[in-house]
Amino acid sequence: MRTGKRSNKGSFSERQIKSDTNRRTFLQLSAAVLAAPWLPASRSGHAVEWVTTPQPIFPPSPVTRPWMEELPSIIVPVAHTEAFDPAPTIDPNTEAGEAGRDAHQRYEELTAVLGAPELYELRVVQNTEWITHPDLPEQKVWAYRGSNPDATVPATIFATYGHPVLCRIYNDLPQNHVGFGTPEISTHLHNAHTPSESDGFPGDYYSGKKAGPTLNRSGLGQGRGQFKDHFYPNIYAGYDELQNGIGDYREALGTLFYHDHTLDYTAPNVYRGLIGFYLLFDHIDSGDERDPRPSALRLPSHPYDYPLAFGDRRFTPMPDGQLFYDQLHAEGVLGDKVVINGKIEPVLRVAARKYRLRLLNSGPSRFYDLYLVNSRNVVQRFTYIANDGNLLPEALFNFTHVRLGVAERADIVVDFSRYPIGTELYLTNRLRQDSTRKPKDSKAPGTRVMKFIVDRHPPEQDLSQVPRFLRPLPDLPSAEELKKLPVRRWEFDRRNGLWQVNRQLVDVNRPRARVRQGSAEIWEFASTGGGWSHPIHSHFEEGIMLKKLVDGVEVPIPLHERGRKDAFVLDQTMTMVVLFRFRDFKGKYVMHCHNVIHEDHAMMVRWDLEDDQDDEELDA
Repeated sequence: MRTGKRSNKGSFSERQIKSDTNRRTFLQLSAAVLAAPWLPASRSGHAVEWVTTPQPIFPPSPVTRPWMEELPSIIVPVAHTEAFDPAPTIDPNTEAGEAGRDAHQRYEELTAVLGAPELYELRVVQNTEWITHPDLPEQKVWAYRGSNPDATVPATIFATYGHPVLCRIYNDLPQNHVGFGTPEISTHLHNAHTPSESDGFPGDYYSGKKAGPTLNRSGLGQGRGQFKDHFYPNIYAGYDELQNGIGDYREALGTLFYHDHTLDYTAPNVYRGLIGFYLLFDHIDSGDERDPRPSALRLPSHPYDYPLAFGDRRFTPMPDGQLFYDQLHAEGVLGDKVVINGKIEPVLRVAARKYRLRLLNSGPSRFYDLYLVNSRNVVQRFTYIANDGNLLPEALFNFTHVRLGVAERADIVVDFSRYPIGTELYLTNRLRQDSTRKPKDSKAPGTRVMKFIVDRHPPEQDLSQVPRFLRPLPDLPSAEELKKLPVRRWEFDRRNGLWQVNRQLVDVNRPRARVRQGSAEIWEFASTGGGWSHPIHSHFEEGIMLKKLVDGVEVPIPLHERGRKDAFVLDQTMTMVVLFRFRDFKGKYVMHCHNVIHEDHAMMVRWDLEDDQDDEELDA
């Protein structure tokens, strides 16, 4: 229930608690009412609900002509800011309008070692004139925008390990908003090694009029605020363990993204457009293909390093032609149009050289099986170098397709120098899907969703490369050590019209697990049946899959899933056994299904990371 974390007297807190409770109850009852008439009283919902609960039926989106919109040929990142006004503070500056977060963890300690943070300013704004496609009317969308107006969409930040970032995020959304979505925000940098007060916890949402139930309400605004400062230390996991001032380089991430994570409203707010990229570099993945350091991989770099966010959307029939979403139904809406960086069936003109393409499934519900084909639908080959933002131990050469559940990422390198000038290539999605629950099968030739045109030679020699060996994996515990680790089992199911974990709905005020800082655990993600897929994501740390079982029988782990990951696609009757470590910070985090429709309808768990002083409160 959306109730306050702290007991606060005063009219605002009482009204907020009542509003939060009513909001969650309304969503739950709406979903239950939609599902209940289809559940036979004589049989258990667990046994039949996935068969009988009706799928919502919506009109198809208007027809749009392909290849009418071009993406910018070069990504323009968000520029850093010289200074904040008001100046940043370790404790929340509530008198100046900051939301009621907890104090930045280890700020003075880490900046003393790493230096002062680079400052970035993002504003969450509404744009009523966005062109998704010229055959559709202007759309009302929401977006993160940087301080430089020429920054491309989605807003992309370039950052470097060992150089902290302080990101101030303003909520400039209209508070009188009408329609799907809610004008509160809580921004999650997925899956950064970040202190909990900057992690974008779902209950930490804020605006000038509302404060989430887990925010600190002790300040002047009782948790409300126009902005919130987020401290991203940009250290590797293992900082305390190694005592080297940076952490374990084998734990680096590269392709990160950030998105809104407001409790109950993640799906509609992301659907409105609230995502962006955060690209992290280091001495190995340096972002410089001319880097002379022996450690540098010299992968294709900016401007030939291009992030692409895929999302499914649906639009109302013409002449209205507006973005459509049903936030009450537990099934949500499956988009029948694919937008890439906010555009339907866009074109990207490329030079005849190697490109690094960072592919993200931003959701909310569609899965993809992406092939690169020529004009005759002949499949082309590329090199697969990273999953979920993590460089693989070895490059996977001559790959032909990439399968992405929601929140999964894949970095691939395509060598366009193999093609004559004027060649047209297409990204094609072969995965068929007709509900938000799960995809069906992969079938050729699929649907073309993006076009590449090789239209020029590069202005200088392509010095980039793709070595065989990329980034080594961290050492795994021995078999004997693994046997001694605590095991938690999480079962993902649907009951009474709502998505649940271990037969419970989310409660952001109550941790369902307490984990000791510096420890390791084995988490089992299990689907007990039903016709759905769940991409499971736990905040804060990457996991390594130890086993995958279907109907209790161990099956091989695909090559691209053998590295570190933060999204684990759980199909029916499947169990995944995953090793997690928990290091360096503490506080509240969540684990949830990243089909954000399922997340919004309660398939989420709060877990807390605690230090040794809290031993008496740890779970058995």
